[in-house]
Amino acid sequence: MELDIKLEKSCGAIIWREQEGKPRVLVLQHQNGGHWAFPKGHVEGRETEEETAVREIFEETGLKVKLDKSFRKVVTFSPKPRVMKDVIYFAARPTGGKLKKQDAEVIDIRWLTLGEALKLITYETDRAVLRAFAAGYNFP
Repeated sequence: MELDIKLEKSCGAIIWREQEGKPRVLVLQHQNGGHWAFPKGHVEGRETEEETAVREIFEETGLKVKLDKSFRKVVTFSPKPRVMKDVIYFAARPTGGKLKKQDAEVIDIRWLTLGEALKLITYETDRAVLRAFAAGYNFP
């Protein structure tokens, strides 16, 4: 008997900026489940991972960003039976736009220090991505 597994893919980024000489990362609370994580969303049509990340970030936060594609981490999990999902995270810096949460998908949005973000982020897999980001950018 062969099980049909549905594959899903979402893309997003750890968006960061310096504030008072320290890195701050943007985290948001998703309407779907109420968990704290980074901006991300499903690939649509023939979009590349990068196009998806940039579009979803703009939709959810109002920010335009420049992706750092040299940072790319994949989180794989099963959100429900017979579904496997990859979430691709890049790093990104804001380049424009105005921070405004997408009410339909985002409950809250915050710029936090790495320590604050690690305490607030819901899932260990997302905390591991943030730790890899901090190590890759030599942030303490």
